[in-house]
Amino acid sequence: MDVIVGTVGKAHGIRGDVLVRPRTDDPAARFEVGALLHTEDGRPLRVRASRELREGLVVAFDQVTDRNAAEALRSAVLWADVPDEPEPLGADEFHDTHLIGLEVRDLAGNRVGEVAGVEHYPAQDVLVLADQTLIPFVGALVPEVDVAAGYLSVNAIPGLIGGGDAP
Repeated sequence: MDVIVGTVGKAHGIRGDVLVRPRTDDPAARFEVGALLHTEDGRPLRVRASRELREGLVVAFDQVTDRNAAEALRSAVLWADVPDEPEPLGADEFHDTHLIGLEVRDLAGNRVGEVAGVEHYPAQDVLVLADQTLIPFVGALVPEVDVAAGYLSVNAIPGLIGGGDAP
């Protein structure tokens, strides 16, 4: 199964390195030396080097050796092939692939949307609903996740869902 693991930003230096905004729960593993990724059009890219930077990661690929080639990759979405059954996690941990597609309900059980994606930020993970609503994935706002039943509950505080209700 292919999953999105990052988005290429601008070139970094003259040797073909690029800035990458990770979109994965494990950037260290997805961008480790030797990892094989590909672009949305199927172009293979093998990670030659990777290091953290405040804006994300600086990544060098075997196939990208100069600044012009790096600039040509700008805005490319990076994909990785992952096993269909990801490794097990702890009780309150979830793989992105298990969250995407879950129905989102308010605490009264009313449907308010569907999880379309998960963004990983330094402070916390954020659920992205199909209507582009962003919900911080923290216990106070997402008190229940039931992957087997196909839903998660959201504490729909004013302004969080549906706009307009905020004071």
